[in-house]
Amino acid sequence: MEGCIYPALVGDDIGCGIGLWSTSLSAAKVKREAWAEKLRQMDGAWENDSAQWLAARQVEPSGFESSLGTIGSGNHFAELQAVERVENEAECARAGLHAQQVHLLVHSGSRGLGESILRTHAGQFGAQGLSEAGIDAAEYTQRHQHAVRWAKANRELIALRILDRLGASGNNPLDVCHNSVERIQIAERSLWLHRKGAAPSTQGLVVVPGSRGALSYLVLPRDPRVHSAFSLAHGAGRKWARSDSCGRLEKRFTAKQLTRTPLGSVVIR
Repeated sequence: MEGCIYPALVGDDIGCGIGLWSTSLSAAKVKREAWAEKLRQMDGAWENDSAQWLAARQVEPSGFESSLGTIGSGNHFAELQAVERVENEAECARAGLHAQQVHLLVHSGSRGLGESILRTHAGQFGAQGLSEAGIDAAEYTQRHQHAVRWAKANRELIALRILDRLGASGNNPLDVCHNSVERIQIAERSLWLHRKGAAPSTQGLVVVPGSRGALSYLVLPRDPRVHSAFSLAHGAGRKWARSDSCGRLEKRFTAKQLTRTPLGSVVIR
């Protein structure tokens, strides 16, 4: 878009993204049942000092700190993963990723903060855009950037809470946001690139997560171009609307059956 920002195109989960951690856990010593028991009941508020955690990352408090370090609902998740196959060992090694390690993938965003930002905008403007020259656009972009930083800190804290429970440590080689708006230059024109569920193809490695019980992929985008808006899909699509899935599946599966995936993983909800 030229000269205009459309918050509705970014959506209500500003800053949502995917972070990948390489951990000190060994892929040769996976303990599914034991790990699952340790990771139950993690949807409550973090008990430590949220303000201090954010300040250390130069992120201002938002008023939604009771949700900091929690995954949320929808398609958000945290998953411990083992490497199935490596196609490019050099690139993986360069990123500090090795098949001998268990990896942790976290998909979450800004929780209630992003929702409140969009709700405020929609209450005033509906689905209308904002002229980049106006004060409303400046205020939105400021709050947007805050939500992006807050969401990244949230993913990091989710990973920390999981690794702490497992007595492990980890490194974070990538964290990629897929719900945002940013200013870009194309052929001497200043434009606003809106992404909703689309990962940037200009920031190196990207994880494309599969559906539950399916493989995820770590990819290296090649030759980013304007015809694809310098973006690529951030995850699997879905066959049905989320609201329809329960009615379609509840007669085919029991709740207990859904706690296991075709890959043998244990599902915690």
